[in-house]
Amino acid sequence: MVRYQLEDRGVTDPKVLAAMGKVRREAFVPAAERDFAYSDGPLPIGHGQTISQPFIVALMTEALQLNGGERVLEIGTGSGYAAAVLAEIAADVFTIERIAELAESARLALEEQGCANIHVKCDDGTLGWKEHAPYDAIVATASGPSVPKSLKDQLKIGGRLVMPVGSQFGGQQLMRVTRVSETDYQHEELDWVRFVPLIGEQGW
Repeated sequence: MVRYQLEDRGVTDPKVLAAMGKVRREAFVPAAERDFAYSDGPLPIGHGQTISQPFIVALMTEALQLNGGERVLEIGTGSGYAAAVLAEIAADVFTIERIAELAESARLALEEQGCANIHVKCDDGTLGWKEHAPYDAIVATASGPSVPKSLKDQLKIGGRLVMPVGSQFGGQQLMRVTRVSETDYQHEELDWVRFVPLIGEQGW
């Protein structure tokens, strides 16, 4: 997976490649899908949600430009797989899932894999997790009409936010937002992707 799906498609960050090589993806997919755990595509995890294909997880993690030791906020825990990858690099990962059943199953899977530096919460992810802010990096694994103000406000100056933005039903533009001052942000367009909608007060 790392060689053919990631390196051959342009993922170069050694920290990301090492994390992707270490985390057992089959531990985060339903039993019926485990034969396809390392296939180059998303897989259903129930409740109309999916675990992203490995390349997309690596692409978004690399886009956060982590050096190691950061505090990271993830919006959309899903199966917990991407949080486990982030936790191999970051010091602490705070992850929010709006669907209670997924939040609980992810929590159990992460505990079973020994991911002690991941904190799971069931809530409206569009509002972030203010009590642990500011964050060095924020990643949203669902697409919104725009980047929620709450999330931008919870970034450290110099912090990066990666999120798909665009149509609720079609493709979206993967964006990286860097906070350059208290009031100013730099926006970069990275790639075209397709994600489930970000549901919440500041989403759809």
